[in-house]
Amino acid sequence: MSTELSAAADAPVAVIAGNGALPSQVVAALAGRGRKSCIVAIRGEASEETRARAATELGWGEIGRLYQFLRKTGCRDVLLIGGVSHRPDFGSILGDLGTLRRLPTIMRALMGGDDSLLTKVIGLFEVEGYRVVGIKDVAPELLAKAGALGRIKPGPDAMRDLELALKATERLGELDIGQAAVAVAGRVVALEGAEGTDAMLQRCRDLRTSGKVRAKGRAGVLVKAAKPHQDLRVDLPTVGPNTIDLAAAAQLAGIAIEAGGALIADKEQTLARADAAGLFLYGVERSTVR
Repeated sequence: MSTELSAAADAPVAVIAGNGALPSQVVAALAGRGRKSCIVAIRGEASEETRARAATELGWGEIGRLYQFLRKTGCRDVLLIGGVSHRPDFGSILGDLGTLRRLPTIMRALMGGDDSLLTKVIGLFEVEGYRVVGIKDVAPELLAKAGALGRIKPGPDAMRDLELALKATERLGELDIGQAAVAVAGRVVALEGAEGTDAMLQRCRDLRTSGKVRAKGRAGVLVKAAKPHQDLRVDLPTVGPNTIDLAAAAQLAGIAIEAGGALIADKEQTLARADAAGLFLYGVERSTVR
């Protein structure tokens, strides 16, 4: 290992934390591997638990202060984790001189779709000499494995819906729109848009309740998968306990996520809730259905 890489491995990882439980889980995984971390909580996004453990809390307009913090703490690697509910607006990025100096680059990063935005955010760190890492680099054990993840396995009908929904996510991802789709009884009934997976599942519930989507008993599959050519260091598809509850309310048979390319938040609770609800949670390898 080169001196530069060794120094980066010994330095703490800056965990820039959005909402949800994943930031705390990542920090725990890093500690289990003997790596130190410094949490930077995103103001207005990070949970109370994350904020309580954070070394600092910064808003969107404090890019300059963020770089000062990284230099002060000696962080060389940066990990972006957790959800972001609110896209920054133009007014929110006028926070400090460091931000203003980088304003042209930041403004370019705010244009385009979500995948484009995240790719440009990675570039903002790299141009400053930092390395943006992903879960696969620092805590691969958090990624979903292949096959049935709980007690329940998908049957033949569910596998056919799974394959169809997976193909739909590929088309959706090519347009940089979303990462999830639902297929029921051989028909794609919902695609994820800007509203996110939870709202899409609520639409699926309403479609089943109204009779616009007809099926006997639990039927259909939610698939969440990374977009084609997506940079897997950021914005990995994620499911958690709430996803299970919403899929159960939509009367789905189960959920499939991309093996090696998706995360399970609160894994033990998520799997227990899926088992209790009679839903399967399945890690699918893209190569097996092409």
